[in-house]
Amino acid sequence: MARSAAGPALPIAVAVLVLAGCASAPKETRFYREDGPPDHVPPGLLATPDAVPREEPLNPYANRPYAALGRTYVPDTSNAPFHQRGMASWYGRQFQGNRTASGELYDMFAMTAAHPTLPIPSYARVTSTRDGRSVIVRINDRGPFLHDRIIDLSYAAAARLGLAGAGSGEVQIERILPGQIAQTAPPPVTVTAAPAAPQVEAPTAVAFAVPSPGSGSTHSMVLPNQPAPDPVARTTNGDPPPQPATAATHWSVQLGAFKIAMNAEALRDRLALLLNSPDASGLPAELRSPRIERQAGLSRVLIGDAAQRATALGWSRLLERYLSRPTTLFAH
Repeated sequence: MARSAAGPALPIAVAVLVLAGCASAPKETRFYREDGPPDHVPPGLLATPDAVPREEPLNPYANRPYAALGRTYVPDTSNAPFHQRGMASWYGRQFQGNRTASGELYDMFAMTAAHPTLPIPSYARVTSTRDGRSVIVRINDRGPFLHDRIIDLSYAAAARLGLAGAGSGEVQIERILPGQIAQTAPPPVTVTAAPAAPQVEAPTAVAFAVPSPGSGSTHSMVLPNQPAPDPVARTTNGDPPPQPATAATHWSVQLGAFKIAMNAEALRDRLALLLNSPDASGLPAELRSPRIERQAGLSRVLIGDAAQRATALGWSRLLERYLSRPTTLFAH
């Protein structure tokens, strides 16, 4: 018998905003006002193919019990049928390229989603209850954690379901089980390797894995290896960068600054989940406990407390490399 999620609808996660304004949509549906759609929508976005389900080993770290916003979640790694109905939201450009709970980098143009308890990785069919539109997404992240939301979709998945403009909408979730994947999987395709290209000396570069749109695989992205700019000159949310105090005695790394306190709380708990996973064991202990400080109408998500700016600067670069998220320095 199919198992339905018990209790009230699960909360919203790390972002909700609009693709193209919907006049009838109340502002309350747009949770993350600091987040939003991309500056440029790729052509053919609505033709993005579904994620292709395939059997994958479960992530050894992303399926352990965890806590967020004072609530404990226990991921369901059984193969029991799973059906859930409730509100879906989506997260966008503020999290583009950030590390997800799976360790992969978030790609808002891929068919992925965040769910509080479905296994990572796993696959689910998400259907709009309004018009029956349906997509298949790969679960590779955790959330949502606030309000009555049950799943956070990628921007591409939300657009295909017609939810991006309103910011949210009611959906039905059905997990695609490993047995179903095995029954419907297409036969393997044999590909003949092309002749090796001549070896050309490449410039020094930094490479990292990013999810391939519409699939469960990753591809390698290579960027020029340029000196990292001083993070004190950057900000993640469009706010003016924190001004260094001339007589500051302490420095912290800022991961975000929000006018809405609950947004900061959601980011803090999401970061705590990532920073306390085993693959973050190489980070200093001081960088494992994000906190919130409120000042001048903003809730700032901060990490660390250093007497020397140089120490905080080193921390900021470590966090940027691990989280794939811009940081700033905050003097206090």
